[in-house]
Amino acid sequence: MISSDNKCCAAQVVLKVSHPRHHSQQLSSCDTVAPLTPVQDPAEVRHHLLPFRPNLRQHCSQPHITCVSVQDKRQGGVRGGKDWGLCQRSAEGVERLLTVLGPGEVTVLLQQVEEWCGYGGKALHKPPVIRLYQKNSFLFFTQVFNDPIHGHIELPPLLVKIIDTPQFQRLRKIKQLGGGYYVFPGASHNRFEHSVGVGHLAGELVKALRAKQLEEPSLNSESLINDRDVLCVQIAGLCHDLGKSYTVFQYYMHYIEDVRWLHHHEDASILMFDHLVDDNKLTPVMNEYGLITEGDNENDLVFIKEMIKGSVKNNSPLNEQLYKGRNNEKSFLYEIVANKQNGIDVDKFDYFARDCHHLGIQNNFDHRRFIVFARVCNVDGQLHICSRDKEMANLYDMFHTRNSLHRRAYQHRVKMAVEIMIKDALLKADQDQHFQIKWAKGKACRLSKAKKHMEAYTNLTGRGFEVWCLKLTTHLTFKTSEIIQRIMCRDLYQLVGEIKVAKFDYGKNNEDPIRNYTYFYSKFNPTIGFKIKPEEVSNLLPECFSEKHIRVYWKRRNDKRLEDAKKCFEAVKKVLILES
Repeated sequence: MISSDNKCCAAQVVLKVSHPRHHSQQLSSCDTVAPLTPVQDPAEVRHHLLPFRPNLRQHCSQPHITCVSVQDKRQGGVRGGKDWGLCQRSAEGVERLLTVLGPGEVTVLLQQVEEWCGYGGKALHKPPVIRLYQKNSFLFFTQVFNDPIHGHIELPPLLVKIIDTPQFQRLRKIKQLGGGYYVFPGASHNRFEHSVGVGHLAGELVKALRAKQLEEPSLNSESLINDRDVLCVQIAGLCHDLGKSYTVFQYYMHYIEDVRWLHHHEDASILMFDHLVDDNKLTPVMNEYGLITEGDNENDLVFIKEMIKGSVKNNSPLNEQLYKGRNNEKSFLYEIVANKQNGIDVDKFDYFARDCHHLGIQNNFDHRRFIVFARVCNVDGQLHICSRDKEMANLYDMFHTRNSLHRRAYQHRVKMAVEIMIKDALLKADQDQHFQIKWAKGKACRLSKAKKHMEAYTNLTGRGFEVWCLKLTTHLTFKTSEIIQRIMCRDLYQLVGEIKVAKFDYGKNNEDPIRNYTYFYSKFNPTIGFKIKPEEVSNLLPECFSEKHIRVYWKRRNDKRLEDAKKCFEAVKKVLILES
């Protein structure tokens, strides 16, 4: 049934055609089989099949071919008998077929399909089924996630290997909105599903950009976005939040002098990514998938970490090298996962849609439409991701959604009270020698040192912190447990008052990020990017793009002085308003 060498270096594809009027017939094994080794990325195979694509699509759309499926066989056995069906007229199905077949096999396949199916005047009355079997190939073992936001999403095998590690699985125990779960019962989603969603969207955007560039002869489309770039962008999107912990931990770290340099979660994400790769010995696996993990020339590990860190604001001369992982020609790739230029990136696409879904807040921004109209354009000699000029309103909807989420959820007064209480509990717990984060071989460290030891940081989650606090009974930790117990009983800090002077802006402080930092292209000149003119911006936009609040909370419980504190705050507030 299967003709194949036992080694993983090459595999032959055998066609089986089934028809109601005939017994299943095994066609001759393809003589011109291109080696499909584990070091090849499926996207690389597709790239070699570009000349055959139109002809193959024509045959796969014929009415007498209903299904093409790939059955994964490993170590001489069927892996759970799992088939991946490729239905007729399915673009995804054709792409999967292109992935499995080598260049020489396509021609043979077309000839055999024509002969057996009676193509060209002898069409069969009932459609046959064609199956392709391949042995000893793990390249095509992908995992499908049923996501409530993006539907069924499929991730490459290398991303699945990263997901199946303790460092990534810890994200299941970290709430996306931190203390927001104590206010919004539906906000129970975690960093895990958000990270999977960002990895998916990063792949969707970079593939859409590559598809458009293949149609553009003026750009060096063959090398502008290659298969390594696509895989690296997907990994960066998947791992961009590896360093996240319980939301308030980020605020807590700001108060600890010797770890203040790790206050930004991107720094911890890079350290955690290095730890994930080393601890799970993924470097050889990455090499098998074609990634370059050594040397200074286009090192893919460096490229992934630079994308997690985010793009830099480009005020440098065009001849100055901005990044180490990729040259300046590919600097637009850094705008996909963490765009520091204008804040338009797939990270926000996912958490806007996901948070709005779980919070019950309307999301007016359509990220799928943005991906359709995004393309790479030349802006003063440098390539950037640009959108159609008519998509300006959709992008402003995105920033309005961000503003709304901050006002109604992220900076909610009760949510902030909960997170301030957790911050106080952390500060007290860090002073207790009994409260330490442990990891293998009996090692332990204080809470404030956890970000310097990724083994300990892996065990640091919001769920674990609450359990530890409630179990420990020393004097200082008892105070910590008391604060946690107050949160559980909803005996929260009371709001004394606020002055509107939570900082939530449109991503660039008091500047318009779209007018000042975003580029567009026109229908008639899709390769040149430009900024919009001030007169083209709607008059409904706010004059001020930054809004701040000062809040004062009362910590003591059942204190009669709370009313006096409120009166004092109102007096101070009036003075500040008059002075402003």
